[in-house]
Amino acid sequence: MPRAIWSGSISFGLLNVPVKLYSATSKQTVRFKELREGDGSRVRHKRVAEEDGKEVPYEKIVKGYEISPDQYVILTREELEELDPKRTRAIEIQDFVDLDEIDPIYFDTPYYLGPDAGAEKAYKLLVKAMDDERKVAIARFVLRNREHLAAIRPMSDVLTMATMRFADEVVKPDQLEDVLGEDNVKLDGREVEMAKKLIDSLASDFDADKYRDEYREELLDLIERKAKGEDVVVAQSEEPTPTKAPDLMAALEESLAAVRGEEERSAKPKSSSKSKGSSKAKASSKSKSSNGRKSSKTTKPKSRSRAKAASKK
Repeated sequence: MPRAIWSGSISFGLLNVPVKLYSATSKQTVRFKELREGDGSRVRHKRVAEEDGKEVPYEKIVKGYEISPDQYVILTREELEELDPKRTRAIEIQDFVDLDEIDPIYFDTPYYLGPDAGAEKAYKLLVKAMDDERKVAIARFVLRNREHLAAIRPMSDVLTMATMRFADEVVKPDQLEDVLGEDNVKLDGREVEMAKKLIDSLASDFDADKYRDEYREELLDLIERKAKGEDVVVAQSEEPTPTKAPDLMAALEESLAAVRGEEERSAKPKSSSKSKGSSKAKASSKSKSSNGRKSSKTTKPKSRSRAKAASKK
């Protein structure tokens, strides 16, 4: 059973709904310890002063804000505590907005909000009203001595809450003008249409369960094999080559053909081994003829995932 990490109440107008906060994520990080090479002794980190290299106890450490190189404004713990946000237990709703109006770049950490004891009816009323109106509540609340902006919305009869980044914490796209290059790049109409067709061919309903952390799975497999004493040879991976402008159309055409071929193979019923051999021979012949063309420098994708990679380029 999940354990509440915070309790308070959702407040808007004269309505207060007591709630409890639960984490909505469970980090599956593979953690390592730092060891000394050779004997495997644990490595510990110490706080030391740059001036003399001596270790500094925690109670002797103060906070300093650097205003110029090696020039600091020192703030005491008492001064910082005076500035701490009021430790209110209220999630104060300030506005109700449409979800489509919020760019996902503003969302940070997700949580669940559950009803506190005796608040089940008021909680369900709020879930129902927000779901019917299809609105998201923008609120402020204090968690771990820090004030947060948050978005609250219903999902499957439960209120979810995601902390949000403030506007000045998000880098605006116009600050990337020098990175994006010149604005006078002309797009070929055929390339645009082909790119749209490729996107349509890869379109599907979102299913979170089909996406796995393949790196973590391979890492755990590597750890397990090494724990059994197996010799492990790490293969060097090749970096993808960016598609050059003259090759865009050829890359799009081959990507789209690969996706369509994958769909056709998936749709065909299982046939005899003889027909399978014939189809493989045709595929081999087609591949050779494709490789012989000089109009494309890209390798024909063999799977849906590679086609996706080509479309991103």
